[in-house]
Amino acid sequence: MAHYAVLDENNVVVNITVGRHENDLLDGHRIDWELYYNGKRTSYNTRGGVHLLGGTPFRKNCAGIGYTYDATRDAFIPPKPFESWTLNEETCLWDSPVPYPKDLKSYTWDEPNQKWVELIVEGQTPVQSAT
Repeated sequence: MAHYAVLDENNVVVNITVGRHENDLLDGHRIDWELYYNGKRTSYNTRGGVHLLGGTPFRKNCAGIGYTYDATRDAFIPPKPFESWTLNEETCLWDSPVPYPKDLKSYTWDEPNQKWVELIVEGQTPVQSAT
């Protein structure tokens, strides 16, 4: 089955629905399924313009509720997480001003201080942040 992002009048994703593939028939007739669902087909296996299973990437990113479909880029773009982040034109994902640390720790973005802050889980031994 195919997945479709249902769009509102501003091309914002308001729902994701499971439907038929383009080559399926309805009552013996071919149908434009994107028009039928009032949206665009999306792939759960696409992120940042890469197909996670090695196939052909589809519309840059898997659509999600609140994402915007950009017809010029033929891409689903997630909501901007922070004012300081910029759109990566190649991946259609948002880049932080400071790269995410490359260790195995978890971090959250601190917008006022423009840095990543390590998340400490209760009961975990605190470790000094690398940033």
